[in-house]
Parts: sequence; C-alpha cells; structure tokens
Amino acid sequence: MKKLITIILTLALALSCAALTLAEDAGLKLSAPTGAPALAVAAMAAEHPENYTFLDASTIGAEFQKNEADFIIAPINAGAKLFRAGKSTYQLAAVVTWGNLFFASQKADFSADSLNGADLTLFGENTINASVVLAVLEAKGIVPASVNYLAGAAETQAELLSNPDAIVVTADPAVTAAKVKNANVKTLSVEEMLKEALDMDGYAQAGLFVRAETAAEKPEEVAAYLEAVREAAGRAETDVAAVAEAAVTLEILPNAKVAEAAIPGCHIRYEEAAAVKAEIEKTAAFDLSQYGGEVPADEFYFQAK
Repeated sequence: MKKLITIILTLALALSCAALTLAEDAGLKLSAPTGAPALAVAAMAAEHPENYTFLDASTIGAEFQKNEADFIIAPINAGAKLFRAGKSTYQLAAVVTWGNLFFASQKADFSADSLNGADLTLFGENTINASVVLAVLEAKGIVPASVNYLAGAAETQAELLSNPDAIVVTADPAVTAAKVKNANVKTLSVEEMLKEALDMDGYAQAGLFVRAETAAEKPEEVAAYLEAVREAAGRAETDVAAVAEAAVTLEILPNAKVAEAAIPGCHIRYEEAAAVKAEIEKTAAFDLSQYGGEVPADEFYFQAK
C-alpha cells in the first residue's frame, strides 16, 4: 500500500510538472488586477513575469474589450456583464477568490452588535461587494443608522485609521496593513457572517477567464495552463511564505509581512467554474443588475472540448 501511494504521488507530481512546462512553453499571456485576485497566479508569475500584466482594477473592463490577453483574472460579475452585452468573448474557466471583505473599527468593544444603529462606511457603491455586505446585514437582522460609500478599500482603510469612531468595510490586504499600522484595529469577517446567515462558503468574487480564440486554437496549452493555475492557487494555502515573497517581487503587495498575514484572508481557492455554477448563481442573486440582469447563460462557462 505504501509503495502504491508513493507511485501515485510521483505520477501526480510528474503530471503537474508536465502541465506547468507545457503552459510555460506556450508563452500564454495573463492580465489581472493588483491585490488579492493576482495572488492566485503569483507563484507562476514570479517565474515568468514577462507573460503577466498587473493592472489597476478600474482598467480591467477595458482589458476584456481589447481581446489581447489569453487569460484575464477579474470580478466575475464584470466578465459576465460584458459577455452578456456581446462586448467580450472571454468565458469563465474558474473561480479563484471567494471574498476578502471585513467590517473593521478601532472601537474597544467592537462586535457584530456594534453594527446595529451605527453609521457604516462601505466602498464601491453599486458593486457586487457592496451588495453582498448589504445582504449579510439584512440576513443577520442588522439595521445600521446610515450607509455611506467611499471609492475603494484603500479609502475606507484610510478612514478606519484616521477616525477612531469609524466602522468601515474594507478588504484584505488593506485591512491587514491597517492592523500592522494600528494595533487597535479589530475586524469581523463578512465571509464568516455569510456562512452563519446564509450557509454560503464565501461568494464567487473573482474568476479566471479564457479568451475564446485561444481556447479554440490551443486547447492542450489552455488545459495545461488551467492546471498550472490550480497548482499556483493551491500554494496560497500550502506555501503562504513563498506566495507572499512572489507577490512582493511582482509588486502585487507592498511588503512580505503584510502579504503573508493577508493571504489567508483573501480566500484564494481554485474551483472549476462549471462545477460551482450554483454558487456563482447564488452570488449573482444578490444583485442581478451587476450581471446584466440575469444569471450567466450556460455558454458563459468554459468547458474543455
């Protein structure tokens, strides 16, 4: 039995190495926003940085319409909306992040009870992240006094650090960086509250998209690349230090201390999109307008031929 297990593990490692080699040799290009989503491929990108482009999140929509990158990591709702509108041929191959949101405050007695009747500052009005937060509050029976919005997690992080009475929603890695700067910062995981209230194991946040033309012209290379991404994303759980080092080298995250502490809270997990369609549709149901008015059609999901 021991010998059989050794043989199986050796074969699995050989297949994994073969997939990575084929993916690297193909020279396929990937674009991703800096921050949490890019961590899914950091271990790969550090080996061949010339094949990876890390962008400001606000430019990802334009990246789809350029139709140049073989793969794009992006918010799933953004890709779904463009696909439905006929402005993108990219199909969703995998979900790679499952939520990185936190309520945060410097208040000494900060807890879930603190959210009731409080003035809350969220980021990204009319985005799926905000919709998930509002759904969690409703499901938990929490009624804030007011909900205000800032542009992004960096802005709510700044409010958190500058105002000791503020209660904000921010995201990893920004919230971990805030804790490093100020030991008074306390957090509540939105994803844990989602689990408690709605029995969801996170929400389908960012995904790996594959360009239709690339999938049609290079099916073997695409299959190998997806397997390599699966392996790279898995390292965010099994080898956090290495992924943190890669993220700093690539300037995805600012420093190794923050990166290593933040990676677990980014919930990096590779799941084939077609296999988690139900979870994607549950996320879409929080705000269908973010997906073009309906849950994504079957043809939105990539499946290897």
